Amino acid sequence: MSWVPVALLAVPLLGASALLLPPVRLRFEGPEARTGAGRGVARYGLAVSGIVLVLVLVLAAAFDYGRAARVQFVTDLPWIPGLDLRFHLGVDGVSLPLVGLTALLTFLCFVHLAGAPPDRAPALVLALLVLEVGVLGTFLALDLLLFFVFFEVVLIPMYFVIAIWGGQNRRGAAVKFILYTLLGSVVLLLGLLLIRAQTGTLDMVELARAHGSGMPRSVQILAFVAVGVGLAVKTPMWPLHTWLPDAHTEAPTVGSVLLAGVLLKMGTYGFARIAIPVLPDGAAAVAPWLGAFAVVGIVYGALACLAQRDLKRMIAYSSIGHMGFVLLGFATLTPVGINAALFGNVAHGLITGLLFFLVGAVKERYGTADMPALGGGMLARVPRMGALLTFACIASLGLPGLAGFWGEMLALLGAFQPAAVLPRPLFLTYMVVGGVGTVLTAAYFLVMLSRVAHGRPRPVTGPVLADVRGYELAAWTPLVALILLFGLWPKALLTITTPAVQTLLGAP
Repeated sequence: MSWVPVALLAVPLLGASALLLPPVRLRFEGPEARTGAGRGVARYGLAVSGIVLVLVLVLAAAFDYGRAARVQFVTDLPWIPGLDLRFHLGVDGVSLPLVGLTALLTFLCFVHLAGAPPDRAPALVLALLVLEVGVLGTFLALDLLLFFVFFEVVLIPMYFVIAIWGGQNRRGAAVKFILYTLLGSVVLLLGLLLIRAQTGTLDMVELARAHGSGMPRSVQILAFVAVGVGLAVKTPMWPLHTWLPDAHTEAPTVGSVLLAGVLLKMGTYGFARIAIPVLPDGAAAVAPWLGAFAVVGIVYGALACLAQRDLKRMIAYSSIGHMGFVLLGFATLTPVGINAALFGNVAHGLITGLLFFLVGAVKERYGTADMPALGGGMLARVPRMGALLTFACIASLGLPGLAGFWGEMLALLGAFQPAAVLPRPLFLTYMVVGGVGTVLTAAYFLVMLSRVAHGRPRPVTGPVLADVRGYELAAWTPLVALILLFGLWPKALLTITTPAVQTLLGAP
């Protein structure tokens, strides 16, 4: 048994549990809570998430990159023996980048909170630590039911993050989030149980190795549709996306960062880990439809962004388009396309996480995220923040040399030459439509920058706006560095994912 995956789950879980102990709770809820204890508990969360990040670095350092297709650091223990359920954890080239992304973004969210703790900080720290347990567990789980349990654990803390610390319409957005995702989870569970009924096992490694053998094509199609719909809600795929803009708009800054940065990746990760390798015949039958929904989402997301006035809501709609490229990569059923999807996952998490950090800072200083009300001239009033916003937008629109470029370019390349079982003329059409989506993406980001960052600022009537603060710079700099690293050296990520992708597709 490897201790590292267990420790990755145990540390944030124990850290969250400690906040429920009476002495600790009284310290952060008593009179002294009004005299700096909020900052203290945020630093406590920073320390716990920092330990998790160190454990992930240990995992990454000890990982055998020459055998990235092989599941490593395996923990396989009886969980519920009567039902043949096992506590089965491990990591390979598909899950390792997402585990690292989760640990990094959670740590950076606590860096942000330590600089500006919110009201009821202990409860928020508790919710974020439980959220980290659920997300890490989803990426580490190698048992279908264990995957589903962690997949669902995430919903509860995120609901409270939106409902308690969100904006004016937070309750409605939180209810919409929980209803959509729970309904999607019901369909997902039915698909997973169908797989169990047909194969007699819940072991994801064994199922991927079997590559659908023993399951009739009709059953695979039915299971793929059920599993795919459940995952598509969390991704989110058009037209199952309508919960996302409200959730992003109303969530606090750290909630939006984690929602875009890691929660959306749980859905797309399920396609790579479960739907495609376990149900290959179902994937081949449904892939043309998946590609169609993907390219509609790309164009729809871009057009919706062009129509937005609220900066935060525009970034939320941009996620629909970016995740459309991820789904298009999966739909090609090729190593190039699935590598594009996995690369796009990580790039989107870094870039959109940075964008939501920046939009939160803009809203905190200006008191609004309404673009006409912001009045332009950000580069003149707060030059460092304006420069970082420009950088993040350019990265998100896919400029070569930055991380956002490779996922989109490789997804279009995968559509140019899809798997042999797929109709190439149809996917060439998808490639063209996706290319139009990249142009529209550039259009809405450049329009936004012209409205917000450029131009002459309005006369200042209140206090002078603060530029980037120290804790903000500490939270944002690692994201900028990684966006540059993966943009200039994509091999750093593709070397990890490629062997695992080839194995998941059944390559020898």
